[in-house]
Amino acid sequence: MPTPYPKEFRRDVIAVARQGDQSIAQVARSFGVWESCLARWLPIADRRDGLAAGPPAAGEDSAELRELRKRTRQLEQENEILRRAAAYFARDVLPR
Repeated sequence: MPTPYPKEFRRDVIAVARQGDQSIAQVARSFGVWESCLARWLPIADRRDGLAAGPPAAGEDSAELRELRKRTRQLEQENEILRRAAAYFARDVLPR
């Protein structure tokens, strides 16, 4: 596995690429990185800096997801109780 580039280096490369004076290929070549690396770094940096709407980070929505799952379980339990109650009362109402 190759060693990762330092954060400062990435930040500088991304800043130059965002200026738009050169293409991604030219910026990548001038800094000596792969074009695919730079193409991957740009959307990550955009999401990090709030410039592009992307999927939320894993930790941000995990609390909301837990709360929604808890609420779903509660609603399923309530639904089961209502289903059983309806069957119980329907038994007394239906003719035999």
